[in-house]
Amino acid sequence: MPALRSTPRVPAVPAPWIRTRLRAAPAAACALALLVALTAALAAAFPRAVDRYEDAGLAHAVERATPGRTTLWVAAPAPDGASSVQELEQSLRPGALNARNRKIQAAVHAPLYLDPAQSTYGVRTFEELEVPDAWLPRPYGLPARVFLATQTGLGEHSRLHAGRLPRATGRVTATTAAVEGAVTTETAKALHVQVGRVLHVPAAGRPPLTVRITGIVAPRTPDGAYWSADSLLRSPTLKPVPGGGTDPLRYWLGTVLLPPDAAPALLGTRGSPQRYWRFAPDAAALHGRDIAALKSSVASLESGPALREVRSAVDPNADADTDLDTVLTTYDGLRSGVSPLIAVAAFGAGTVAAVILAMAGGLAADRRRSELALLRARGASLRGMSGRLLAETAVVALPAGALGLFAAVLAVPGGRLLPALAAALVVTLVACAVLPARAAAAHRVVRVHSGRQDVTARRPSRRRTVAELTVLAGAAAAVETLRRQGGDGGQLVSAAPVLVAVIAALVLVRLYPWPLRGLARPAGRLRGVVGPLSLARAGRSSASAVLPLLALLTALTTAAFGGSVLAGVRETRDHAALLAVGADARVEAQTTTVLPAGLADRVRRVPGVRSLAEVSISYQATPADSPASVPVAGVGPADYAALTARTGLGALPASALRAPAASGAVLPALASPAVARTYGTRPFPVRLDDGSTVTVRIALVRERTPAVPGDRFLVVDRGALTPEAARPAALLLTGDHIDSAALRRTAGGTAGVQLRSEVRAGYVDSPLQSGAEDVYTAAVLAGAGYAVLALLLSLVRAAPERTALLARLRTMGLTRAQSRRLLILESLPQAVLATAGGALTAWAAVRLLAPGIDLTSIALAANPSAGPPAALHTDTLSLVIPALAVLAVAVGVAAAQAWWTGRRGAVRELRVGDAR
Repeated sequence: MPALRSTPRVPAVPAPWIRTRLRAAPAAACALALLVALTAALAAAFPRAVDRYEDAGLAHAVERATPGRTTLWVAAPAPDGASSVQELEQSLRPGALNARNRKIQAAVHAPLYLDPAQSTYGVRTFEELEVPDAWLPRPYGLPARVFLATQTGLGEHSRLHAGRLPRATGRVTATTAAVEGAVTTETAKALHVQVGRVLHVPAAGRPPLTVRITGIVAPRTPDGAYWSADSLLRSPTLKPVPGGGTDPLRYWLGTVLLPPDAAPALLGTRGSPQRYWRFAPDAAALHGRDIAALKSSVASLESGPALREVRSAVDPNADADTDLDTVLTTYDGLRSGVSPLIAVAAFGAGTVAAVILAMAGGLAADRRRSELALLRARGASLRGMSGRLLAETAVVALPAGALGLFAAVLAVPGGRLLPALAAALVVTLVACAVLPARAAAAHRVVRVHSGRQDVTARRPSRRRTVAELTVLAGAAAAVETLRRQGGDGGQLVSAAPVLVAVIAALVLVRLYPWPLRGLARPAGRLRGVVGPLSLARAGRSSASAVLPLLALLTALTTAAFGGSVLAGVRETRDHAALLAVGADARVEAQTTTVLPAGLADRVRRVPGVRSLAEVSISYQATPADSPASVPVAGVGPADYAALTARTGLGALPASALRAPAASGAVLPALASPAVARTYGTRPFPVRLDDGSTVTVRIALVRERTPAVPGDRFLVVDRGALTPEAARPAALLLTGDHIDSAALRRTAGGTAGVQLRSEVRAGYVDSPLQSGAEDVYTAAVLAGAGYAVLALLLSLVRAAPERTALLARLRTMGLTRAQSRRLLILESLPQAVLATAGGALTAWAAVRLLAPGIDLTSIALAANPSAGPPAALHTDTLSLVIPALAVLAVAVGVAAAQAWWTGRRGAVRELRVGDAR
């Protein structure tokens, strides 16, 4: 009988840990990937968005300034040490100028970049040259004067309007008698220049230099630096004679453009030829983050090492000049005012996001507590378990972080990649490390069963108490330092909301169970089980509630602080616009001193106009015995009192301005504090613009008034003035949504129209302002979203235990309505705690940061003097609305959980030994 052959045993291959875990919990893996991708995208987008609006703000500041201010001028006279006339002529030729142009460019170092398309060089006469030709216009009997310039690139920067471009015939020298030239269309129109005309420019010791006009050109980009750095190249001007008094004589002054090869001919004139190089900055290549280096580079070119390089390369007498440093300083001031606000948003939203990642890891560790405890009990080392958890988390988090970075780069073009990469990497590493760290901390000691996790059953360890006290003392010390230093605390200012939230969270988590336990005893005497049970459970809430509470407090504080700042900016702009206009709209005479008759009746019928106040204004009124004039406004007391009441600008009763019935009586007047200090309450005569005189006595004093802008004014009853002085010069209108187009059509060309809404919109002058507001708003919204997520995670963490409790209570007769009330009442204490704590921390943060926040520079960057200094104050709506939103979300989630639990059966929850 043949022997049976045994089948060889194949050793079992264990399933890979990571694949098994991902297959066992795909929903948790997807949720973690979504959270990491979203957080990484927001973290990566933040620095790119900041770079983007800062760069746009800098480019706007440079472009908004005239090229005459931002262009870098390098000028040098003709060389003094030339050994011969030929050497002197050679120094003015295009080749020699171009060689020095390259050396000057080499002295301009990054981050200051030049725009080669708008940069140029050449030779020009330093002195004005008087041209005696009779065909040139002489509006005041004075002959016209010109500059001669040989600027390179004329053909590339202009279009021929008539004739041809000038050119040099043969080799031009200092003794050349005739050259060709061109003028712009504006110069030709003003000076009556035509193709073929000849100018005779005075020469030194020889017959005049003849300049024949061969072409008239039109600039391709009139506002570019090539044409606008020296506006006389493009447009002539009527220049007043120096020392001519208030009405001086004037003469025409313009520029004639010669070909670059004709530069040596300028040596034969009396114009003192000067070499020059003009360099326009490339606004698109400048970056707001380099503002300090940019200012240093410009300062070096004006009076530093770079200027020494320029002088050694060009001429010892060369000089450099620009107003770009002033433009950069103005921009830096606005940026310095905006940056602390953005840092506050970054710290707040970043803290909330970090708390969310920690809560997500804690939730995963809690759900797998039994599994990890069993692994430790079977001999798994702490290092090996943590390594496996890190590996399985990294498999999900790393691709999600990369995806978030890619989405941020696509969503926010521009900006640096490295800070975005670093931000996304930090988020990914934190997401990877949280679960292993929480698991290692929870299972450092091998145990199979863990007790209850509430406050009553397990007091916080001494180690945790010491850690909390250390953090509390550090945060309190930082807040006290910030309070003493005001706005000079550096990054400490930006972390103020987080510091205050940390203090509040640590204190409130330790304190709030005690009053709840105190209320549980008297509640136990009430009928029903819902109230006592909800209070008892709320008083035994988990000690780990510090993280969700910290997230809620930080988000509420950041949102309330941001809302207060944005509300303060809006109020500052509204007030400044009101001071500038005086009402919702203002119609004021421009071409004449008074408005046309009947205009007021026509304006009343313009859509949107609700009320109107007529005002006569004598701007040059002079009080007796005073050389200084004081504007005097005549108003109708009733209409003007209603206007001041509606606008809130210097409100007054109508009776205080109403003139006495007797003819020639003393008129009560409203005055500014400056005028009141000068004249007191005694009657004094005032001579009006029409020559009439009225006697007034100051009866009221107001800081501002709608009729007259400024801090010096008098306001009297218009009915007591002469008919000539009482004629209206301005109309002050109030109303919602006034039709600006219809108002301007009605006013016609004799009156100017100002709308408060348009003036207010003009204060948002820079992308730096609007961009910072958008980024801050987005950061606050992100923080609010994460706060809601923190609330949801805290409820999800307690959901299994709550579900089991409701299942057991329903077997004892608890109804569905009672279940809903139980969960809602149980969640209310923590929600109310977060609401009250958030309002308190927000108020404290505003008080701490107010000295360091300059709302005026943020709101009124284009015109900081348009309104009085504005201080940051707490906005009530910004405190109340986010707090109520948190309360509503908490109640809504609890009600939804109770409803969902009521729809499910209780059998599964009542199984003995079920893992939850």
